[in-house]
Amino acid sequence: MNVKRIKIPLFIIATLLFGVKTYIVYRFMFTIEIDNSMQELILLINPFVSGFLVFALSVWFKKQSRQMKFLRYTALIGTLILYFNLVFYRSFTDFITIPQLFQGSNMGDLGSSILTLIKAYDIFLFLDVALIWYLSKKNAGSSAVKYPRSGKVFALAMSLVLLAGNFFLAEMERPQLFTRAFDREYLVKNIGLFNYHIYDFAVHSKVKTQRVFADGTELPEIKDYVDSLRSDKQSDLYGIAEGKNVIFISAESLQTFVINNEVNGEEITPFLNSLVDDKDTYYFENFYHQTMQGKTSDSEFLTANSLYPLPRGAVFFTHGQNDYHALPEMLNEEGYYTASFHANNKSFWNRDQMYDSLGFDHFYGDESYEVTKDNSIGWGLKDKPFFEQSIKYLQALDQPFYTKFITLTNHFPFDLDEEDRSIEPYDSNSNTLNNYFPTVRYMDESIEQFFNQLKDAGLYEDSIIIIMGDHYGISANHNNAMSQYLEKEEITPYDHIQLQRVPFFIHIPGSGKGKVMSEVSGQIDIKPTILHLLGIDTENDIYFGNDLFSDDRKGYIAQRNGDFISDKYISTEGICYNRETGEPIEEDQTITETDTESPCTAIEEKVTNELGYSDDIIYGDLFRFVDFTGSD
Repeated sequence: MNVKRIKIPLFIIATLLFGVKTYIVYRFMFTIEIDNSMQELILLINPFVSGFLVFALSVWFKKQSRQMKFLRYTALIGTLILYFNLVFYRSFTDFITIPQLFQGSNMGDLGSSILTLIKAYDIFLFLDVALIWYLSKKNAGSSAVKYPRSGKVFALAMSLVLLAGNFFLAEMERPQLFTRAFDREYLVKNIGLFNYHIYDFAVHSKVKTQRVFADGTELPEIKDYVDSLRSDKQSDLYGIAEGKNVIFISAESLQTFVINNEVNGEEITPFLNSLVDDKDTYYFENFYHQTMQGKTSDSEFLTANSLYPLPRGAVFFTHGQNDYHALPEMLNEEGYYTASFHANNKSFWNRDQMYDSLGFDHFYGDESYEVTKDNSIGWGLKDKPFFEQSIKYLQALDQPFYTKFITLTNHFPFDLDEEDRSIEPYDSNSNTLNNYFPTVRYMDESIEQFFNQLKDAGLYEDSIIIIMGDHYGISANHNNAMSQYLEKEEITPYDHIQLQRVPFFIHIPGSGKGKVMSEVSGQIDIKPTILHLLGIDTENDIYFGNDLFSDDRKGYIAQRNGDFISDKYISTEGICYNRETGEPIEEDQTITETDTESPCTAIEEKVTNELGYSDDIIYGDLFRFVDFTGSD
């Protein structure tokens, strides 16, 4: 009996192989939360829809060789896009955006970090590419197709029908998906990684035109809003540090969960713990970082401007030439000398350009330090020699000065030489978390050393010293290990938000009124707080934070993805939690049955507006239209 062999076109095989592989990555390599069967269905079908949409384009090539070549290189490029996102996700629990592709100058410093994110088994992600390559060469004749025009049109129409079906299901599952796209995970979960990148490109193209069409007419509405956030009277600490130097320490990757905590029976941060109880220190125990994809650069942007970072990319790269009314510039106008100290190259995060825009007088980068093999590790100069070598520059500055110090040692992947370890690593299935504790202790020791060096140099009494964790160090990819360390069954979305707290200290030698501050606060609040401590009026300024010592504050802080933390509630992943109990609001006994909507709704609307106003300022470069002197 002769059985006719069915010939399956290679573009169909490529679609199936690529779809299966992509789904496996979605489901088991990305930590995408699946809440219901509809989300599971959408996540399952979208890689096949995306694959068919692209691979089916091959039928339009008349020549067999071009058809095969298109399939080979499309499979390779698609896999590289998938893989680059996977490596990025392992570090940041996020997906690559177009603006980040322009941050290529950072890549030279990422070597050791990237190597820790590449796994040996990743090679299996390229098996389907190898198979497609082989079939396109070996069986080109039987794998190619020669459709009439009607067949080609049908293939294209089928692609578009499948795509429309995917988008229809996505919109059912997540209404207003494209207009409320703060969270990239929702986009990838509902339309797939590749359609997300197309959407991201469209958004990037749109925002690039905003500056061209901006004319400043948006400013009165924004000014009215920010004025409504401010208290009519100054705080009791207004002007308490007038004329003093400001020394700001940005503590790399330092999270609040290590404060007053132990590992292996030993204190993790003994010096910072002592500051919590110090009579000259204000410690903010519910202070949250608000960074996005720019991480350390975002924290710098937030603290300097009291504007939010962008939802995509880093402002330091995308809008480094904008006009700002930043903290260093304002302090310059008050007679302060301003400088930043960071033992890294000046082009990293585009600091050489951005610092000019922010108003810094000088940047002490890696060329200002003696960096050797013995005194450096990972990302560069260790924190102890960094502070030690910085003192001579600090002593030479005109006073009063505002200086910012950015540490390096406590940076992913948290490498530290054995002789620099004062405590042993933790024991869990995450080397990242295990090694985090010794590097945190090393940074704690370096900050204590710096305090002593300031005293020896005669700078301590005439300065206020601010210490802030710049962003998280342990991402959600290590939740299993974190749950072990924190002795929890699991890290819930509520727990994840609480882990975004970072330490914030304001040390004012001789004040004697220090205390622990429990109010919700964030990096957006730092600029007005510093200015008011120094007795500098901000009436004509535009910013979204509050003075942390004011009794009349807005009562919430926003995360860049639209989540928020208020005095009573936490909103994340569409769930409203009681901030004190951690219980979802529908399970909270304090909410009455007569309530018709979540108490988070009103704040969510404010957060959306606030983030939108901040974006308008940055995308439109609106401060070029503002006279901050208050003159007509």
